[in-house]
Amino acid sequence: MAGILVAVFWAILVSFLAVVLVRLAQTLRATTALVADVTEQAVPLLADASATLRCAQTQLDKVDAIASDVQEVTSNASALSTTVASTFGGPLVKVAAFGYGVRQAIGRRTAAEPEPDRRASRRTVIVGRTVPSARDRKRNGRSSRGQKD
Repeated sequence: MAGILVAVFWAILVSFLAVVLVRLAQTLRATTALVADVTEQAVPLLADASATLRCAQTQLDKVDAIASDVQEVTSNASALSTTVASTFGGPLVKVAAFGYGVRQAIGRRTAAEPEPDRRASRRTVIVGRTVPSARDRKRNGRSSRGQKD
């Protein structure tokens, strides 16, 4: 009786192990198929990614070249503006100062010699209107605010 009992347990154990091995074999076959499918899809994706990275590197090289050209143009423009400022700045200031001095001298000379028709000669024309100068308004006792000519 003990032999039959051991044989039955042994048969159940072997059956259980056979089912486990069959399921394990199915799982390994499915895993192998899945890995093959992933490999088939991953290889073209990796090739596309590699091509995209090469293209991006080419574009970055072009942008780097453009940026260096822009930097060179900026430095040239800065040097040019410095040169123009140093070349024309000093003489232009001197001409402006000379013009200011001449105007002041002429203004003092005309103030010392009053002319009878001075008011008519000092009027300024603005879009068809004649406006007297501020000096003439003050001499005639009028304020420049609130008065119309």
